[in-house]
Amino acid sequence: MRPVPNSLHDEVASRLRDQIFAGDLRPGSFLDEAALCERLEISRTPLREALKVLVAEGLLRHEPRRGCFVAEITDKDLDDLFPVIALLEGRAAHEATNKASGADVAALELLHQRLQQCAAEGRITEYYEANYAIHEAFITLADNRWLAQVIGDLRKILRLARHQTLHAPGRLQQSLAEHLAVFAALKARDSDAAEEAMRTHLLRQRDALRDIARNQQSRLTP
Repeated sequence: MRPVPNSLHDEVASRLRDQIFAGDLRPGSFLDEAALCERLEISRTPLREALKVLVAEGLLRHEPRRGCFVAEITDKDLDDLFPVIALLEGRAAHEATNKASGADVAALELLHQRLQQCAAEGRITEYYEANYAIHEAFITLADNRWLAQVIGDLRKILRLARHQTLHAPGRLQQSLAEHLAVFAALKARDSDAAEEAMRTHLLRQRDALRDIARNQQSRLTP
Protein backbone atom coordinates (compact mmCIF):
# COMPACT_ATOMS: atom_id res chain seq x y z
CA MET A 1 0.00 0.00 0.00
CA ARG A 2 1.20 3.52 -0.77
CA PRO A 3 1.51 5.90 2.19
CA VAL A 4 -1.28 8.43 2.50
CA PRO A 5 0.22 11.89 1.85
CA ASN A 6 -0.15 14.27 4.80
CA SER A 7 2.12 16.64 6.69
CA LEU A 8 1.77 14.88 10.05
CA HIS A 9 3.11 11.53 8.93
CA ASP A 10 5.96 13.31 7.08
CA GLU A 11 6.84 15.16 10.29
CA VAL A 12 6.77 11.91 12.28
CA ALA A 13 8.93 10.17 9.67
CA SER A 14 11.42 13.05 9.84
CA ARG A 15 11.63 12.86 13.65
CA LEU A 16 12.14 9.10 13.62
CA ARG A 17 14.69 9.40 10.82
CA ASP A 18 16.68 11.93 12.85
CA GLN A 19 16.59 9.64 15.88
CA ILE A 20 17.88 6.74 13.78
CA PHE A 21 20.74 8.80 12.35
CA ALA A 22 21.61 10.16 15.82
CA GLY A 23 21.76 6.63 17.21
CA ASP A 24 18.89 7.18 19.64
CA LEU A 25 17.10 4.34 17.84
CA ARG A 26 19.87 1.80 17.48
CA PRO A 27 20.27 -0.76 14.65
CA GLY A 28 18.20 -3.86 15.33
CA SER A 29 16.01 -2.19 17.95
CA PHE A 30 12.26 -2.81 17.99
CA LEU A 31 9.88 0.12 17.51
CA ASP A 32 7.10 -0.16 20.07
CA GLU A 33 4.14 1.51 18.35
CA ALA A 34 2.15 2.11 21.52
CA ALA A 35 5.11 3.71 23.27
CA LEU A 36 5.93 5.84 20.22
CA CYS A 37 2.34 7.06 19.94
CA GLU A 38 2.38 8.09 23.57
CA ARG A 39 5.79 9.77 23.35
CA LEU A 40 5.00 11.59 20.09
CA GLU A 41 1.42 12.31 21.14
CA ILE A 42 -0.08 10.97 17.93
CA SER A 43 -2.52 8.26 16.88
CA ARG A 44 -1.59 4.95 15.29
CA THR A 45 -2.56 6.04 11.75
CA PRO A 46 0.10 8.75 11.14
CA LEU A 47 2.68 6.62 12.95
CA ARG A 48 2.05 3.63 10.71
CA GLU A 49 2.16 5.81 7.59
CA ALA A 50 5.50 7.20 8.80
CA LEU A 51 6.80 3.68 9.39
CA LYS A 52 5.83 2.75 5.82
CA VAL A 53 7.95 5.65 4.56
CA LEU A 54 10.98 4.56 6.55
CA VAL A 55 10.56 0.93 5.50
CA ALA A 56 10.46 2.07 1.86
CA GLU A 57 13.67 4.07 2.45
CA GLY A 58 15.38 0.99 3.89
CA LEU A 59 15.87 2.52 7.34
CA LEU A 60 13.43 0.11 8.94
CA ARG A 61 12.58 -3.50 8.21
CA HIS A 62 9.09 -4.86 8.75
CA GLU A 63 8.54 -8.39 9.99
CA PRO A 64 4.99 -9.80 9.65
CA ARG A 65 3.23 -10.26 12.99
CA ARG A 66 6.22 -8.75 14.80
CA GLY A 67 6.45 -5.14 13.68
CA CYS A 68 9.23 -2.77 12.66
CA PHE A 69 12.91 -2.84 13.56
CA VAL A 70 15.70 -0.39 12.81
CA ALA A 71 17.66 -1.77 9.86
CA GLU A 72 21.18 -3.07 10.39
CA ILE A 73 23.86 -2.54 7.78
CA THR A 74 26.39 -5.33 7.30
CA ASP A 75 29.86 -5.45 5.79
CA LYS A 76 28.34 -7.10 2.74
CA ASP A 77 25.85 -4.23 2.46
CA LEU A 78 28.76 -1.76 2.51
CA ASP A 79 30.66 -3.80 -0.08
CA ASP A 80 27.57 -3.80 -2.30
CA LEU A 81 26.56 -0.17 -1.76
CA PHE A 82 29.84 1.71 -2.14
CA PRO A 83 30.54 0.67 -5.75
CA VAL A 84 26.99 1.70 -6.67
CA ILE A 85 27.09 5.10 -5.02
CA ALA A 86 30.60 5.61 -6.44
CA LEU A 87 29.19 5.09 -9.94
CA LEU A 88 26.28 7.44 -9.28
CA GLU A 89 28.28 10.25 -7.68
CA GLY A 90 30.91 9.80 -10.37
CA ARG A 91 28.20 10.41 -12.94
CA ALA A 92 27.05 13.46 -10.99
CA ALA A 93 30.60 14.85 -11.13
CA HIS A 94 30.69 14.17 -14.89
CA GLU A 95 27.45 16.06 -15.51
CA ALA A 96 28.38 18.86 -13.09
CA THR A 97 31.65 19.41 -14.96
CA ASN A 98 29.77 19.83 -18.21
CA LYS A 99 27.19 22.21 -16.75
CA ALA A 100 29.03 24.34 -14.17
CA SER A 101 29.19 28.06 -14.94
CA GLY A 102 32.01 30.40 -14.01
CA ALA A 103 30.01 31.53 -10.98
CA ASP A 104 29.51 27.88 -9.96
CA VAL A 105 33.26 27.26 -10.14
CA ALA A 106 33.89 30.35 -7.99
CA ALA A 107 31.41 29.08 -5.38
CA LEU A 108 33.08 25.66 -5.39
CA GLU A 109 36.45 27.37 -4.96
CA LEU A 110 35.24 28.89 -1.70
CA LEU A 111 33.94 25.54 -0.48
CA HIS A 112 37.25 23.86 -1.23
CA GLN A 113 39.16 26.64 0.53
CA ARG A 114 36.99 26.01 3.58
CA LEU A 115 37.68 22.28 3.28
CA GLN A 116 41.44 22.88 3.16
CA GLN A 117 41.32 25.18 6.17
CA CYS A 118 39.35 22.64 8.22
CA ALA A 119 41.84 19.91 7.27
CA ALA A 120 44.83 22.08 8.14
CA GLU A 121 43.37 22.86 11.56
CA GLY A 122 42.16 19.32 12.21
CA ARG A 123 38.55 20.42 12.64
CA ILE A 124 36.93 17.13 11.65
CA THR A 125 33.31 18.05 12.39
CA GLU A 126 33.57 21.18 10.24
CA TYR A 127 35.43 19.19 7.59
CA TYR A 128 32.50 16.77 7.39
CA GLU A 129 30.13 19.72 6.94
CA ALA A 130 32.23 21.20 4.13
CA ASN A 131 32.64 17.77 2.57
CA TYR A 132 28.87 17.25 2.59
CA ALA A 133 28.30 20.70 1.07
CA ILE A 134 30.72 19.91 -1.76
CA HIS A 135 29.05 16.60 -2.57
CA GLU A 136 25.66 18.33 -2.52
CA ALA A 137 26.99 21.05 -4.82
CA PHE A 138 28.12 18.52 -7.43
CA ILE A 139 24.75 16.77 -7.29
CA THR A 140 22.92 20.10 -7.63
CA LEU A 141 25.09 21.17 -10.56
CA ALA A 142 24.45 17.84 -12.31
CA ASP A 143 20.81 18.95 -12.49
CA ASN A 144 19.50 15.40 -12.79
CA ARG A 145 16.63 14.78 -10.39
CA TRP A 146 16.66 11.01 -10.88
CA LEU A 147 20.35 10.84 -10.08
CA ALA A 148 19.86 13.08 -7.04
CA GLN A 149 16.96 10.96 -5.79
CA VAL A 150 18.80 7.65 -5.98
CA ILE A 151 21.98 9.08 -4.42
CA GLY A 152 19.90 10.57 -1.60
CA ASP A 153 18.21 7.23 -0.92
CA LEU A 154 21.53 5.36 -0.81
CA ARG A 155 23.09 8.00 1.43
CA LYS A 156 20.37 7.39 4.00
CA ILE A 157 21.23 3.70 4.09
CA LEU A 158 24.96 4.40 4.42
CA ARG A 159 24.31 6.68 7.38
CA LEU A 160 23.15 3.61 9.31
CA ALA A 161 26.78 2.53 9.49
CA ARG A 162 27.52 5.63 11.59
CA HIS A 163 31.27 5.29 11.06
CA GLN A 164 33.53 8.32 10.73
CA THR A 165 36.07 7.42 8.08
CA LEU A 166 38.21 10.49 8.76
CA HIS A 167 39.37 8.90 12.01
CA ALA A 168 41.29 6.28 10.03
CA PRO A 169 45.04 7.13 10.09
CA GLY A 170 45.94 9.47 7.23
CA ARG A 171 42.41 9.55 5.88
CA LEU A 172 41.83 13.27 6.40
CA GLN A 173 44.67 14.35 4.12
CA GLN A 174 43.86 11.60 1.63
CA SER A 175 40.23 12.74 1.48
CA LEU A 176 41.32 16.33 0.93
CA ALA A 177 43.64 15.31 -1.92
CA GLU A 178 40.81 13.34 -3.54
CA HIS A 179 38.44 16.29 -3.37
CA LEU A 180 41.03 18.61 -4.86
CA ALA A 181 41.57 16.13 -7.70
CA VAL A 182 37.85 16.16 -8.52
CA PHE A 183 37.75 19.93 -8.41
CA ALA A 184 40.87 20.27 -10.58
CA ALA A 185 39.23 18.06 -13.21
CA LEU A 186 36.07 20.17 -13.10
CA LYS A 187 38.05 23.40 -13.53
CA ALA A 188 39.85 21.81 -16.48
CA ARG A 189 36.43 20.85 -17.91
CA ASP A 190 37.57 17.22 -18.06
CA SER A 191 34.32 15.44 -17.26
CA ASP A 192 35.78 11.93 -17.60
CA ALA A 193 38.59 12.74 -15.15
CA ALA A 194 36.11 14.29 -12.70
CA GLU A 195 33.96 11.18 -12.86
CA GLU A 196 36.93 8.87 -12.26
CA ALA A 197 38.26 11.00 -9.40
CA MET A 198 34.88 11.06 -7.66
CA ARG A 199 34.51 7.29 -8.02
CA THR A 200 37.95 6.81 -6.53
CA HIS A 201 37.04 9.11 -3.64
CA LEU A 202 33.93 7.09 -2.75
CA LEU A 203 35.66 3.72 -3.06
CA ARG A 204 38.48 4.87 -0.80
CA GLN A 205 35.89 5.70 1.83
CA ARG A 206 34.99 2.02 1.85
CA ASP A 207 38.69 1.15 2.22
CA ALA A 208 38.88 3.50 5.21
CA LEU A 209 35.92 1.76 6.85
CA ARG A 210 37.72 -1.57 6.45
CA ASP A 211 40.82 -0.08 8.09
CA ILE A 212 38.75 1.15 11.02
CA ALA A 213 37.13 -2.27 11.44
CA ARG A 214 40.52 -3.99 11.37
CA ASN A 215 41.94 -1.60 13.95
CA GLN A 216 38.96 -2.15 16.24
CA GLN A 217 39.38 -5.90 15.94
CA SER A 218 43.11 -5.74 16.64
CA ARG A 219 42.51 -3.83 19.88
CA LEU A 220 40.22 -6.63 21.05
CA THR A 221 42.54 -9.45 20.01
CA PRO A 222 45.04 -10.66 22.66
